[in-house]
Amino acid sequence: MKYLVTGGAGYIGSFMVKRLIDDGHTVIVLDSLERGQESKIPNAVTLFKGSLLDKDFLSQLFSEHTFDGVFHFAAYISVPESAKKPELYFNNNVVSSLNLINKLVEHNIHCLVFSSTAAVYGTPQIVPIPEDHPKNPESPYGESKLIVENMLHWYSKIHSAKFAALRYFNACGAALDGSMGESHQPETHIIPNAIEAAINDEEFVLHGTDYETKDGTCVRDYIHVLDLVESHVKAMNLLHSGHDSFICNIGTGSGFTNKEILTEIEKVSGKKLKVSFTDRRAGDPSILTADPTIMKNVLGFEPRYSDIHTIISSAWKWHTNEK
Repeated sequence: MKYLVTGGAGYIGSFMVKRLIDDGHTVIVLDSLERGQESKIPNAVTLFKGSLLDKDFLSQLFSEHTFDGVFHFAAYISVPESAKKPELYFNNNVVSSLNLINKLVEHNIHCLVFSSTAAVYGTPQIVPIPEDHPKNPESPYGESKLIVENMLHWYSKIHSAKFAALRYFNACGAALDGSMGESHQPETHIIPNAIEAAINDEEFVLHGTDYETKDGTCVRDYIHVLDLVESHVKAMNLLHSGHDSFICNIGTGSGFTNKEILTEIEKVSGKKLKVSFTDRRAGDPSILTADPTIMKNVLGFEPRYSDIHTIISSAWKWHTNEK
């Protein structure tokens, strides 16, 4: 098979590229390298450097290559940034996706796996959160992903395109040998930020200790990047088998508190974190966990690497290798 991976120089996209190459597929990466890193792309992979906002660039790509499917990771992902600069998120995440979807229809490419997010739900009314939970995004980032999901729904009904929208909860972790890992600019995720604080002997600020959880800190559902990539492989295979378009949570169904994450980082690193505490951030619910029923029953997928020790130890190995 020959696949296009948009955003293939980013965190999850680069893991997807490696998995596809390891499985014997041909891969083309489309990435602007604005936030991705060319060094993450294997030598065997062709890079088309450019933007999904550039229709002429897209026309050139699709005139030169045909694809059996597309994995679409190219997006901005920072909730705080989206709250300050919504125009960036609607342009980069929504308009660019529309350009891509139109090219897929034009060139009769029928299978798309879309990187979506649990941010489409907003503050949950039910936990664990099922896919039919009301959608109430609380950031331009979450809204941008929901808009793309809705576009894909209508294109799937009107055209012959098929899609899987995978709503990630908290992607995390690194290659087990520490050779690949998470690196965002800006970085907003607790695990890499706390690990960097431990490595550099710096203060880590924890937001909120008065939540209605077992230790007063937020509970989040974490999915290891290796498990995340496996879910994409299974989703694409399902589309190729003739399955209808579908939407699926990708999470474990349980979670860890922020304090549990910090405690595990201390265990793995052998370092004592300098933690200071501050007020809750606006819009941070107490508990966000996935209902993984569709993931298990439709994808036939069970996470293998998403225990807290594997997540933290692999991330620690990556960050210390980078120093």
